[in-house]
Parts: sequence; structure tokens; C-alpha cells
Amino acid sequence: MEHILVKSLLEKLLKLSREDANLIAGAETEFRLLRELVELVNACLIEVAEMRRTHQLREDLSMRIITAVYRCEDGIDNFLVHQLKNKWPKFVDSDRGRRIIENLLVKIDGLLDTMMPQSSARAQSLPSSQKYILISNTLRDVKPTKVLERWMIEIKQSNPFHYVPREMEGPESEDDEVIGFDEEAEVVIKRLLGGSGGYHDVIVPIVGVVGQGKSTLARKIYHDTRMSHEFFSCYWITVGHLGKVKDICLSFLKGLITTRRWEQYEDMNENELEKIILGILEEESRRLIVLDDVRTTDVVDFFRRIFGKDGKGHRILMTTRHVAISQYANSHPHYLKFLTPDESFELLKMKVFGRRSCPDELIELGKRMAKKCRGIPILVVIIAGALRGWRSQIEWQIFEENMVGPEMNDDDSTTMYKFLNLIYDHLTEEMKLRFLYFNIFPRGFDIPAWKLIRLWIAECLIEYNPSSSLEERAEKCLKSLVDRNLVMVIQKSSCGHIKTCRVHDLWHDFCKEEAKRWSFQQVSEDIGSRIPETTRQLCVQSSVLNDFLSRKPFGEHLRSFYCFTSKQSQVRRSLSDIKHITKAFPLLRVLDFDSGHLVFSKEFLQLFLLRYIAISGDFKVIPEPLGKFLYLQTLILNTSNSTLEIKANIWKLLRLRHLHTNVPAELPPPPIPTGEPSCLQTLSLITPKSCTKDVFAKACNLKKLGIRGNMEAFLETSKGGWRNLGELKCLERLMIYNDGSNYSSKPHLPPSFFKIRRTLKKLTLSKTMFDWSEADILGQLECLEVLKLKENAFKGMSWEVERGAFNNLQVLWIEGADLKNWEASEYHFPKLRHLVLKFCENLQAVPYELADVPSFEEMKLENTRKAAESAREIQRRKLMKSIKFKLTLSPPDTE
Repeated sequence: MEHILVKSLLEKLLKLSREDANLIAGAETEFRLLRELVELVNACLIEVAEMRRTHQLREDLSMRIITAVYRCEDGIDNFLVHQLKNKWPKFVDSDRGRRIIENLLVKIDGLLDTMMPQSSARAQSLPSSQKYILISNTLRDVKPTKVLERWMIEIKQSNPFHYVPREMEGPESEDDEVIGFDEEAEVVIKRLLGGSGGYHDVIVPIVGVVGQGKSTLARKIYHDTRMSHEFFSCYWITVGHLGKVKDICLSFLKGLITTRRWEQYEDMNENELEKIILGILEEESRRLIVLDDVRTTDVVDFFRRIFGKDGKGHRILMTTRHVAISQYANSHPHYLKFLTPDESFELLKMKVFGRRSCPDELIELGKRMAKKCRGIPILVVIIAGALRGWRSQIEWQIFEENMVGPEMNDDDSTTMYKFLNLIYDHLTEEMKLRFLYFNIFPRGFDIPAWKLIRLWIAECLIEYNPSSSLEERAEKCLKSLVDRNLVMVIQKSSCGHIKTCRVHDLWHDFCKEEAKRWSFQQVSEDIGSRIPETTRQLCVQSSVLNDFLSRKPFGEHLRSFYCFTSKQSQVRRSLSDIKHITKAFPLLRVLDFDSGHLVFSKEFLQLFLLRYIAISGDFKVIPEPLGKFLYLQTLILNTSNSTLEIKANIWKLLRLRHLHTNVPAELPPPPIPTGEPSCLQTLSLITPKSCTKDVFAKACNLKKLGIRGNMEAFLETSKGGWRNLGELKCLERLMIYNDGSNYSSKPHLPPSFFKIRRTLKKLTLSKTMFDWSEADILGQLECLEVLKLKENAFKGMSWEVERGAFNNLQVLWIEGADLKNWEASEYHFPKLRHLVLKFCENLQAVPYELADVPSFEEMKLENTRKAAESAREIQRRKLMKSIKFKLTLSPPDTE
């Protein structure tokens, strides 16, 4: 880790000289000296990089290096804040600035001293260049070249975890299900819904050891179409990280009602919340509640009180590791079975090879390794993720020899953690830091992939490479962790990209322990009265925030502050709390405070180094001083108001890449339309009024654009905002949401729209009310892969595709349309994979010819009952050709 941090510090100094030369004006010589000293430190660590596995730095020495690097970084950031507060005074005129740099020089030279042999007092007085020679000889074993070469070969041959394998090869097609769970799911569903005798269970507990697949089975049942048919609504509550019954009450209540204001509920006690929930549940609608990771009987008692002995038609599916709790809920819990050796091997093969067959020479090795996992699916999956990097028999043999064993012991957490550490140790140092970052999020928290990627970038965990964008590299890193089965994909987008993800509880616990060992992260339960000097990232649960702030913490060294709450509740924090946070942590780079309502105070606007801001509030206007955040990369604003005006000059924020708002934002016009273009990649959402030629010319690098409001003027063919889309040379995703109720004249697809035809990959239209006779014109968008037409995007009774083909379209989504007749053939949609039809109640049939599209593999119909017969016929034709095809009818067809 120390090597990564030193390298990051060096890159920071290089960027200062390249990108922020105005901030260090007059101090160029001092900063050059700083850079040279850090380069010496970096060179020392590179010397031992190839032999780190057998000659680890002593942990106390590593911590001294890490602490020294952090102190240096603090000094640099203090200098930058000083300069920004004083509007970049010349360094030579700033006594404080000079003192900061002089202290930095002493600290960096002291870092070299830290790495010196403790017994060599004379060495402390040597010049820096001579210190490097002595240090590099101390940190590594000096061996003859031939002996060293032979030694490195032996290391690589004896332990595959000591070197990075070739590029990972993911399976061609991978099933997310766990082998053997179909029968398990049927048994539990029968208990929930009742069999022929009418008997059912109000509470069905699933009990099993960690990693056995309890949540996976529960999720499979939760998404079963029979649940959406039998129950009015279904709720998933991850109990483990909520803890208190009151938090669970709030979580459940948020699912029952919709409101933006939660202050009235936050101040209520459990009994008051229970009465409100009981009042709502008096309705006859049946509900299914999934309680994942139950750890106390208090949760069971609460739901028994509100549902009663007979359940009132409601059902509860719960998972727990504790047999006693499961038996308390139901004297006959469902004991999750362990995988048989054959099932374990089948799961291993599926996760390693997908549809490809396992080579004969690897079968016996695979069976032995799968057996060592004692039927625990998560261990099989973890092994499979590591094995994807190797394909030869000798590599599998080496892997087997290094497995903890002879057999895994599911009751021995120490053995389990040793096994996890063996897999974790295989990662590069950079990937380790990215993986440990998952500890920041609450256990069981479904993490939006876009959020994780933005945070990785803000935390400098993604290296710059001119061949691809930071976002592309971050997405590739996430996929690599998924391919290794270290990260679970919870939800995918319609075009197959990762939408939400999280780590298994087993890995979350491991990340927590590893982060604690290095002390660079802290989460709520670990926070004491003092924040360690090496702590750079601090995560506080909203439930303990007041208690934490009451201790008046101060941490100039802190760079990231997160306050998470459950997805189902909101907590309003007072202005004084926000003031104290900004005073306590003046060098913050990341502020993710989605659980509070913030006012733009004077203190907040002094956080000049912020790169990532995610905040909520009642604000209507984003003030001008926000334009001083020169390092800002991502800005996420959620307001309870219906409109948002941005007065801050975002156009001078040359590092701003993503602007997200939950309501349409009105942007300021660029003060200088020409000049250096903005590096904005995301604008979502903005008003139609903001779609001027000057705005789009300045934001010409946009990849994602969302527009919402009254679209009548925007859609005017002759002078509307459509014409300006041609300024966007990189646009890949476009969302158009019309809030207007009527048009003065019939809207048409403007010809100028097709200026973006060579870049646009995803298009979403809502309430635009074009005529279906124009819909097939969208086939002119040459790169279009996903088309979502929602809530009267097109109107009319008939769509006959005639004038072209959607040659690259993979996903077609039609929702809330009055369409009755739809005529198309396989030639019009040659690459279609997924078709979704929702609330198309008049549609008579899906075109039968779509069955002849080779790539067509999945179709979902929701409240589109009249077209169900044609959907079943398409499925029948696919199955006749032995082609796998998934059809989902919701509600299920009664035939």
C-alpha cells in the first residue's frame, strides 16, 4: 500500500506543475525539489516491488512510511487551500505559504530518514541521493543475478498468487442462479402460498451458515412472477445493517407510503410508528415482506404484532444464520441444504467456463477443489473467480496445493478468513484498494455502479491513461472484480451493463478487518473519540451522526466523509451540524451526505478541495460561490423543490465531469461561448430552456443528456432546441421527458435530430406524443442499441415498420402506449435481444416474425394481456429450434 500512496503523491506533484501552475507561482523551485525527493522515495520502493512477496516491509515500517506520506499530502493541501482563500497570492509574498513548503521539505527528507536502517545514525546526515543507495540496499535482499533469476522463477512456479495472471476471460454465457436452488425455491414458495390443502405459513424462515446462499434463494423467490401475481406489493428489507426495530419500522413505512418529508416519522417512537403501519395494513391488499439477515427475535415480535397470528393474508420470508431465531419464528424453518459434491463441481464449471466444457485434464482437479468447499456456494464461487485466470493443468494443481485445507471448516472463521486472504492476496495493490473501498458502504447495501465509479475516480483510485477515459477504466476494473466473483451483480441495465452491485457479507467483513488493520478507513461502529492520523475515509451511519458530532471531532487529515442511511428513510440534519462538519474536516475531497438537508453556508463554501459532492436540501438556487470549487468532478443535487436554478458558473469548473439533479436544472449561459470546451460528460436533468447552441457548444463532450419540461418549443422543427443537438459530437445517451399536457400543433421528429445518428446508443422518450407513423424513422440512428418509448412517446393505433431497419437495436421497450396493431419482421430488428411491453393493453399481438431473429432471447409482457397468446407462440417457435428463450407474463397468463 505504501508504494501506491507514494506514487499517488508523486502524481499529485506532477499535476500541480502541469495543471495548477498559477497556484504555485513563485514556488516552482521548492515544488521541484519536493518532487525530486518524492521520486527518490518512489525509486526505493520500486527497487523491492518484484520481491515484495517474500521480503515484505515490516508492518511498523510500512505504517511509518504511510504516515509520513499522509503528512506531506496534508501540507500540500493546506498550501493549496491557503492560496485559494487568498485568491492565489504570489508565493514569495506569502509568509504562511513559505512556512508550509519549508515544513514539507523537512517532512519529505524525514520520510527518507524513516526508511533508513535504524542503526545507521551517520546515514541521517547524508545527502538525499546517497540515502537512496543505502535505503534501496536495505529494503531488498542483494543476491547474485543468476541466483535471483532462479529464485523468482521458483516463486512463480510454487505459488500462482504471487504473480498477476494473463487477462481474465469471462464465460461466454453465465447463469446467475446457484445450482440446485430450483427445488429449494419451489418448496419455500409452496409454504408461502399454500398447497392443495390450503395450509400455509405466515413466516417462512430460511436458515443456513454464512455463504450458503440464503439471500440468493430469497432473491430468487422475491423475483418469481408468482409473487407479483399473488401479492399486491413485495418489499425487501436488509435487516442486518439496520439494527434497531425503529429503523426497520421506518424502512417498512417508506415502502408503504410516498412522501418527501420524514421529519415527522423520525421523531416518533416504535409504538407510534407501529400504529401508523397498522392503519395502512387494514386494507385488504396482501403483501410479501422479505427480511434478510435477521439477527434478533425483536424483529420477529414486531411483525407478529402488526400482522397477527393468521397473517391477515400477508406473508414474511426471512433469512438468518441463527437456528434459534429461525425456530422462534417458525418451529419448522427451512434448513437450506448444502450442495452435493457433484452440484459443487457443476457450479464451479459454470462459473469458470460458462457454456464451454471443462477440459478433461481439469475435471478431477476441479472435483477435489469443489469438495473442499463442503457444499458452501460462496466458496465455490470465489474459487471459480480465481481459477478464471488460469487454464492449464499445472496452474490448477498449484492452486489446489495452496488452498487452505484439507477441507474447509464452515464453523471455523479463522480458517475461512485465511482462505479469503489467499484470494485477496492475489490482487494487485491497486485492485486491493478498490476492493477495500466496498467497506465504506453499509453491509447489504446495493451500490449503484455509476456512483462507485465516480467515487473511485474522486479518490484517485483510477489511473489516468490517454487511451481511454477514467470512467471506462473504472468500469473495466469493476468488471474484473465481478469476473473474479469478488463482487456480486445485483441488477443489470437493459443493455447488459452493471447497474447495481455489492459484496457478499463474508467479503464485507473481510474488507472491514483489512481496512482496520491499515487504519485508513473507519465506519460507525469503530469510531471513538479520536480519529487516527492515518484515517482518510470516514463513514458514519445517520443513526449515530448526532452522537458523533457531539464529541466535536476534528480531523484535518480526513479526505472523505460519508453519511449513509437506509434506502427507505431520510434524516434531516440541522444547519449547525453541517457547519461543524465543514469546520472539522477542512481538507475534504469527497462529501456524500445524502441523508441530510444542507444549506449552502459560508463554511461549506470554504471546502475548496471538494471533488465529489452528493447532497440533499430545500434549495432552489445553487449560489455563485460554488463556482470556486475548481477541483469538482461530480456534483449530485437532490432538492425537495420542483425547480432548480444554477447561478454558479459551472463553465469555469474545468474538471467537472458529471452533474446530476433530481429536478430539471436551469443552467447559466457560458460567459464566453467559444474557448476551451467543458469536460462535462453528464447533464441530467436540465430544462428545455437550457438547450441553447452556446450551452451545447461549450458542453460538446457530453455523453449523457437528460431534458425535462414543457417540450413544445424545444420540438419546433424550424427553431427548436433539437437543432442544437448537432453540437454534441460524443452523445451516447439521450432522455427526453415532456411535462407539457398539450401541443398547439402536431409534433414531428425534426430532421436535425439525426445529426447525432452516428453516436447515439440509447434513446428514451416519454410523453412526446409523436405519431407511430414516424417511429421507424428512428432506424436512421446507426448506433442505436436501446430504445425506450414510455407513456405516450408515440400515439396512434398502428405501427407498420416499412422505411428502414433498426440494424443495431438490442433492447426495445414500449410502455403506456395505445398501440393496437404492430407489424414488423426479423429484417427490421436483426439484432434484437430483449423486448419489454408494459401497459400496452390494446396491443393484439407481438409480430410472430420476431421468432426468426437469432439473437432474440427474452420477452417480458406486463399488463399486456391481449398479446400473451402471440408471445407464447414466439416462445414455442424458439423452443422448437432448441433455442433458449425466456418469457415473463405479469400477471401470469391464466391459460
